[in-house]
Amino acid sequence: MAAVKLMSSSLFPNVSLGLPCGETNWLMSPYNLHTQIAKHASKKHKGFRLKAGFWDSIKSGFLKNSTTQVVEPPSTLEEEEEPLPEEFVLVEKTEPDGAIEQIIFSSGGEIDIYDLQSLCDKVGWPRRPLSKMAAALKNSYMVATLHSVRKLPGSEGDDQKTLIGMARATSDHAFNATIWDVLVDPSYQGQGLGKALVEKIIRALLQRDIGNITLFADSQVVEFYRNLGFEPDPEGIKGMFWYPKY
Repeated sequence: MAAVKLMSSSLFPNVSLGLPCGETNWLMSPYNLHTQIAKHASKKHKGFRLKAGFWDSIKSGFLKNSTTQVVEPPSTLEEEEEPLPEEFVLVEKTEPDGAIEQIIFSSGGEIDIYDLQSLCDKVGWPRRPLSKMAAALKNSYMVATLHSVRKLPGSEGDDQKTLIGMARATSDHAFNATIWDVLVDPSYQGQGLGKALVEKIIRALLQRDIGNITLFADSQVVEFYRNLGFEPDPEGIKGMFWYPKY
C-alpha cells in the first residue's frame, strides 16, 4: 500500500489518538462502514427535502427571462441541514474517595480554546496560533467533545470539568466529509472513547446523507481506523498535496 506525506491545513498536523505525530499518513475511506451502519438505521431515514416552492421559484425565473437567475433557497433548508447538537453521559463511575466521575459527550457546546491547547500539550501535539485554532473550530461542520466531570461528596455545585477528548469534521454539506484532529487525553486512552467520538460523527454525517467520509491517519493508528470500518483506498492513494516552497 502506497503512503503519502501530508502537509495538513487542519487545526493540527495529523489525525491521531494523541500519539506522536508521524510523517506518514494514509488516506482512508469507510467504503464498508456506510453499509454496516445503514443496516441498523431507521427505515424512516430522513434525507434532504427541498420544498416545492423552491423548485417553482426556479421554474418561474427561467420562464420570465432568457438569462440564468440565481435563486436563493429557503432559509429553512440551511437550518435543517445543520447537525442537531447532542449531549449525554457516556460513562459514569464512582471513585475510591467517593467522587463520581462522568464522561460527557457533546456535539453542540462551546470549547474553551485554552482547554483545547492544554489537551494538545498532553498528547504532544505542536502548538498552533489560538486564533487559527478558534477559526478551525468555527468553520467545522461538526465538533464533538468529551469532558470529565467529577462530583465530589458534599461539594454540590462545585464540579470539576476537564476536556479529555475532541474530534471534528469538515464537509461540503452534500456529498463529502473529512474527519480531523481526533485526540484523547493519554490517561483516558484504551477505554473506547476515541472509537465513540468517531462513530458518533459518522452517524451524524450519515443521517444527513453524507456517505463519502475520509480521514488522514498516522501509520500508528491505521489499524484503529480499520476496526471502525475504514480502509485504505483499494485503488491506491489518489490524494495529491501542494507544499509551500518557502
